[in-house]
Amino acid sequence: MCCLFGIVDHQSYFSVKKKNHILSVLSAECEERGTDATGIAYCSHDHLSIYKRPLEAHRLRFRIPEDSQVIMGHTRMTTQGRASRNRNNHPFFGEAGGELFALAHNGVLWNDDILRRSKHLPKTKIETDSYIAVQLIEQKNTLGLSSLKYMAEQVEGSFTFTVLDERENLYFVKGDSPMCLYYYPRCGVYLYASTEAILNRALGRLNLPIGKPERIMLDCGDILKLTHSGRREMASFDASSFLNPWDNCSLWPVQTGRAKHKRSEEQAYLEELKSVAACYGYSPASVDRLLDSGFSTDEIEEFLYEGTMYQ
Repeated sequence: MCCLFGIVDHQSYFSVKKKNHILSVLSAECEERGTDATGIAYCSHDHLSIYKRPLEAHRLRFRIPEDSQVIMGHTRMTTQGRASRNRNNHPFFGEAGGELFALAHNGVLWNDDILRRSKHLPKTKIETDSYIAVQLIEQKNTLGLSSLKYMAEQVEGSFTFTVLDERENLYFVKGDSPMCLYYYPRCGVYLYASTEAILNRALGRLNLPIGKPERIMLDCGDILKLTHSGRREMASFDASSFLNPWDNCSLWPVQTGRAKHKRSEEQAYLEELKSVAACYGYSPASVDRLLDSGFSTDEIEEFLYEGTMYQ
């Protein structure tokens, strides 16, 4: 499992020194979900740059330019494609309609090889499953809500994507992988991380005097565009492939509000865990059997990382 993180400071509220500090603290908290590589994407003078290394986040020193207002980050837990080959790490460059973009992914895709053949996409030295999303966007030769919808409806697996273009527009494509996005209206700042727990721990360490945040809720199937000026645009894609047939069963108790949201986050985490387990050769049924035996999801995740499942 990986972690997405970032900041949108569309009113230039923070100094560049403060933004670098926020990124350092936030990315270090994101190591909970990945320590194999760390990367960020940002713009300066209408030029998109990516800085990534096969290192834990706390070992990197972020030095973004003074004029960068949107920074998109990723910490990686390797499932496909060796992290020591930096080309396999996130974010990835893409080009559509003559403009560069950067893409980061949390989750696991399992139909990348099939799509590359069926869509006649070019071969690539990048071994990471996530890169198929870049190629699908490039195939449409444009980056926007419509091409992101197309991409999201083609890939299979677990995902949430973030995409940054050269005009500092930041996109969120929310599948079943978790995402927590906060907005601070007093200063025009957005902060995000893959889970609310990670984001809140980072905020606790940072102790930023920026007031209380509003949480921007993103559901599976949502596409959100945050423009350079902070304006929001919404679209959606067909997320019916994520639906569990049991979700509509009348035997489930009706849940609303916080309980319903908690259950959806737990379900998303479980689905992502099963996707990661598949990369290690374990079926979803194997994960279910361990859960039925009393193991927690945290324990199962630890087993996967240590290679001790069923040993």
